[in-house]
Amino acid sequence: MDDILRPVLDNGKSPSFQSLFSQIKGNIIRPEHAEYDQARALAHNNWDHKPALIVRVADAQDVATTLNFARANQIEIAIRSGGHSTCGHGSCSGGIVIDLRDLRTLSYAEDKSWVWADAGLTAGEVTLAVEQHKMIVGFGDAASVGIGGLTLGGGIGYLVRKHGLTIDSVLAIEVVTAAGEILIADEVNHPDLFWALRGGGGNFGVVTRFKYRLNPLPEFVGGPLVLPATAEVLAGFAAAADAAPDELSTIAMVMPAPPMPFLPPEVIGQTVLIGMMAYSGPASQADAVLAPFRALATPIADLVGPAPYSAMYMPEDPALSQSVSIRTTFMDGVDIDQAQTMLDLLEQGEAPVRMVQVRVLGGAAARVPAEATAFGHRDSRVMTVFIAIDRTEAIERNNDWVEKCLGAFAAVKKGAYVNFLADEGAERIRDAYPEATWSRLQQVKRRYDPHNLFHRNQNVAPSA
Repeated sequence: MDDILRPVLDNGKSPSFQSLFSQIKGNIIRPEHAEYDQARALAHNNWDHKPALIVRVADAQDVATTLNFARANQIEIAIRSGGHSTCGHGSCSGGIVIDLRDLRTLSYAEDKSWVWADAGLTAGEVTLAVEQHKMIVGFGDAASVGIGGLTLGGGIGYLVRKHGLTIDSVLAIEVVTAAGEILIADEVNHPDLFWALRGGGGNFGVVTRFKYRLNPLPEFVGGPLVLPATAEVLAGFAAAADAAPDELSTIAMVMPAPPMPFLPPEVIGQTVLIGMMAYSGPASQADAVLAPFRALATPIADLVGPAPYSAMYMPEDPALSQSVSIRTTFMDGVDIDQAQTMLDLLEQGEAPVRMVQVRVLGGAAARVPAEATAFGHRDSRVMTVFIAIDRTEAIERNNDWVEKCLGAFAAVKKGAYVNFLADEGAERIRDAYPEATWSRLQQVKRRYDPHNLFHRNQNVAPSA
């Protein structure tokens, strides 16, 4: 077994992997195992990493043991939760992947006011569980995304205006540090680490579970509202979303219409606006709140109605893994000229699945003081996302397109969302944080990871 791993992991010290294997309670997957290719695969096929070892950890102690071994032998590590990193950081070639997917426990408070959720769970799995109790945690917009990376970067989803970012519902975090310590970080214990973990990404340790406050959700009305895509409709949609009560959060996806059963055949392939509407107030008031959006144009399809919150997650084909190109920026709003620019850019793209997302923020997310967490965009009104999904050989072309989209808004863009950053360079990582936040993150990094063991992330290097 040692002979299999040493050629890949040789660092001049010839470590004995038997010492690691004998201590791990979880499952160890090596390149010769039948499940290796499936276990190493990430959500997007931009990358083809071939780790020497995948450790499917059973608990936080397994994480600590693996970190101690990797640190002592100077072996590259990657941390994998859901595997949706836009830079492929959930794996590495020739190193060790600490795979959290077997950590799957939910532990509730007796009164269901909070839940401890293991970091191997996905957003969809936690949502399905807690909504049975008419409670909710606001995650993102995809069920298969792991709660680990999503939460650490902030978490912008369908409850951002009602309950804030995902990190705004985090009460405590269990984390394994670079030194192999298992800590509980909260407002009282290790408050500096707790601050940094909420928005600072995977820089400060391996999170094994989160304690989330559960927010009541007695009623929910949601679903897609499909409208014609014109500059007036898109700008009007953004304005209506900004003016709506906090109970309504939206994501506007402007894109060529996919072949969905509720769309007329003649619309497929035409650019449309798919407004994902999430209303977490009384159902009896939903129509009045949604009326300004329905008045923008005659809807092509209107599936907004009472439903479980989990119905907001669009169906995903687990067998479909394609390459993703993505860029983000924050803006103060979307006027008609900017909306027209977005539509023009979409016409210039070639990916079969390409879109501009407009996510109107504000509400509860904006009321949290900027210094309370490491998330850097509390005062931004809109997050705009440019996405192209295509076959692997088209990555370069699609990267050029999303970069062109970002450049078209150079005069108004500000910042970047750390969870959606691709391989855009160190300066773009800096764009994700105000200067004071960046400096504070560096100080926390120096305290908890002075040698930058956790560098396969949107990296914050330790301060000098």
